[in-house]
Amino acid sequence: MSAYRWKTFDENEDRPSKPRRYGVTEMRSPHYTLFNHNVLQDILESMGDYVDGLKFSGGSDSLMPKAFIKQVIDTAHQHDVYVSTGDWAEHIIHKAPSGFKHYLQECKSLGFDTIELNVGSLGVPEETLLRFVRLVKTGGMKAKPHFEVKFNESQIPPAGDRAYGAYIPPASTSFELVEDVDLLIRRAERCLEAGADMIMIDADDVSKHADNMRADVIAKIIGRLGLEKTMFEALNQKASEWFIKQYGPKVNLFIDHSHLVDVECIRGRNLGRNHASVLGSSYFRF
Repeated sequence: MSAYRWKTFDENEDRPSKPRRYGVTEMRSPHYTLFNHNVLQDILESMGDYVDGLKFSGGSDSLMPKAFIKQVIDTAHQHDVYVSTGDWAEHIIHKAPSGFKHYLQECKSLGFDTIELNVGSLGVPEETLLRFVRLVKTGGMKAKPHFEVKFNESQIPPAGDRAYGAYIPPASTSFELVEDVDLLIRRAERCLEAGADMIMIDADDVSKHADNMRADVIAKIIGRLGLEKTMFEALNQKASEWFIKQYGPKVNLFIDHSHLVDVECIRGRNLGRNHASVLGSSYFRF
């Protein structure tokens, strides 16, 4: 009996049931506060149908006992939720030549499903990044390179006419910021060719503030890489709402665990700002 359920995936309203290739919601694990296992269990027991992935952000898993990490991963797997690493590989690769391989082996033994590779933090040549992607895939896990739009400083020469040979007083150098989106897309395309499963796009300078979304950059990335192969970081509910209104419920989003109910309400009914009545009602499952 499901008389009180306002949404089911059987109706195919917005996206299929898990495991999903699109409309994926990856949830950030609590890391600004202590990670209580009971909190995660409560979330997954009540809203597990709407959570596709769980990510240990900010290297938070490096502070936790392995037994606790395995307990969290096992709980996620019981609800068909994949578990992803966060930014930590960059701290491993410089310790020893084989550091990355040992890192992958340990992640595999703990039960991680996806390895996130923060391209900016890794700071490795492109061919090395592609080798890392292949190593992740060879190890039986999914690879998710994490890109952010880079802004390069371009020097602007001082303006003004002058007579030939005239003395030029020293002038302060000015710079402008030039975004290299095409380079990001080209590197992401090569990662996908090497076997990467998803490309994560960082919120900084792209979708950090809902009132200043870089719609041009986002459209270019989706146009080249495809909606199914891109995941966007949405730091707040307004940013998530913007993505879903622009690209529909099939867009892949990485969100904070506290925004899960809001985001799913927007996905399921495209209610936008007018879903207070749904959020105010009780959620029953029979």
